[in-house]
Amino acid sequence: QVQLVESGGGLVQAGGSLRLSCAASGPTFRNWPMGWFRQAPGKEREFVAVISWSGGNTDYADSVKGRFTISRDNAKNTVYLQMNSLKPEDTANYYCARSSILSKWSGSYDYWGQGTQVTVSS
Repeated sequence: QVQLVESGGGLVQAGGSLRLSCAASGPTFRNWPMGWFRQAPGKEREFVAVISWSGGNTDYADSVKGRFTISRDNAKNTVYLQMNSLKPEDTANYYCARSSILSKWSGSYDYWGQGTQVTVSS
């Protein structure tokens, strides 16, 4: 089975930056699109970003366009989410996940990490 482990979350001031990492196991990592989702207290999980296996095709939620960048290093079996110009509204638990297709819908993803908390102070 695929195993995904997120890291890099923490507390940051508004306007600051964080880089999240998602380490994946398994020889087929490079063949799958990978996505980032987030969930704030009392809210449903929402799409953040997705990247194709080659890294050449990406998509973002409108709320993070221009601020967040998704990337991957297949040699390290790792997906990243660079988060710049952070806002308090970005506070949430962030999850990485694997999909068989490039999708912004959570139902398309079959493997999920445990999540990493991001808190942005005013």
